[in-house]
Order: sequence, then C-alpha cells, then structure tokens
Amino acid sequence: MSTYIQNFLRFRPLLGELMARDIKIKYRRSVLGVLWTLLNPLLMMVVLSVVYSNLFKFDIENFPLYLLSGQVMFNFYSDATTSSMNAILGSASLIKKIYVPKYLFVLSRVCSSVINFLAAFLAMILVMLALRVELHYTVFLSFVPVVLLVIFSLGIGLILSAITVKFRDVMHLYSVFVTVIMYLTPVIYPMSILPDWLKIIVKANPLTNYLTMFRDVMLNNMIFSAGDVLIGIAEAIVALVLGLYIFYKNQDTFILNL
Repeated sequence: MSTYIQNFLRFRPLLGELMARDIKIKYRRSVLGVLWTLLNPLLMMVVLSVVYSNLFKFDIENFPLYLLSGQVMFNFYSDATTSSMNAILGSASLIKKIYVPKYLFVLSRVCSSVINFLAAFLAMILVMLALRVELHYTVFLSFVPVVLLVIFSLGIGLILSAITVKFRDVMHLYSVFVTVIMYLTPVIYPMSILPDWLKIIVKANPLTNYLTMFRDVMLNNMIFSAGDVLIGIAEAIVALVLGLYIFYKNQDTFILNL
C-alpha cells in the first residue's frame, strides 16, 4: 500500500496538469468558457420547468429547483463516466511514450467533472437565493451524497475506460444506457407518480439514493437516514473495488489495443 501511495505522490503534479488539459480542451474556442458550466443547467432548468410544468401538474414545491438539483447530480455522473470512458484512448500517445500510472487519466477526468459540478452547485445556490428559498444548516451535509457519488462514478469510470480499450462499441452503447438511466432516476419526476413495480426498479438505481439524499438536505431541510448513508457507502465501495479490479486486471494489455 505504501508503494502505491508513494507512486501517487510522485505523479501528483501530473494529475493537476491532466485536469487543466481536460478543462482547456472542453472549453477551447468557447467565448464564455467555464461560464457555460453555470449557464447550461440554468438554461435547461428554465426550458424543462416550462415544458413539464405545463404538460404535467406535479405537486412539487419549487419545481424548478427540484429539476435543477436532479440535473446537477445526474449531469455530474453522466459527464464523469462518459469522459472517463475515453480517458485511456484519448491519452494513447502519452501512454505509448513513457510510464504513467494509467488510472491517473481516469481520475483526472472525474476530478475535472467535480470542478464542473462545483460551478453548477454554485449556480443552484444562486437560484435558491434569487427565489428566496431558505438555506438551512442541512445544506452543509450535501457533501455526503456528493462524495459518495464521486467515488461511485470513479468506479464506473474505471470499468468503462478498461472495457472501451478493447471494445470501442461501448462508447456508442453507453450513450443509450445513460439516457435509459436518466429516465430511471427521478430527475424530472417525483417518485409518487410511479406504479409500485416501477418504484422498485427506480429505487434499485444507486443514483436514486444519492439524488434523494442530496435533495433532502438541500431542499427539504431533512437529514438523510443512517440506512441511506450505509447503502450509499456500500454501493460506492462496490463500484470502486470492482472498477479497480477490472482496470488493474486489464491495464497491462492496454498498449496492445491502442
């Protein structure tokens, strides 16, 4: 374990460089740059609020914030895992030249997504202030579901990046999978409208638990239960351990498929 820690500390400056590169590439030749991280969820919130408020009469207080909180969490997962999927392939030229711990490329993508999330989270706080929604002390507990989601996304990202090196079709299939997962996560609808059989499926989705915990502390002035936290920790650890296992099992063959 000490060897892995020393190796990480040795290449830690590279992680910062990779994160900076990822953010620069994402917003290259963009006039507003990182501001799009603030504007994108806000614009989508406005559009979705208008559409769904007229099509469906959801009995949800502050429906725009309900939507925005769902977007902020789900968009992070989508961005972190989708970008991680191409982490190894996108760094093939560097991997072929020198030795670098390959997990750093995946970690940098997830960390870059965390920075984008923080900007979107700031946008959500500003919207809450603009709508004069009271900020309760429970907001400070929002880091719990967020950290668990980051760990969970890192585990999924490691799995995707390892599989994609050998099977490029995963990139196309995963875009469809993300769309399906979005509709199986209560991002735009309340759980109360679902039939019982569908509720079971939606609740089995780990993202549902993280999103519910996040909304409880941000919007409902509620502290999540210990059971929800334990389930979230278990899901995050399983995803990370499985991701590390699959990644390390296949990393030595990456060079053969790049």
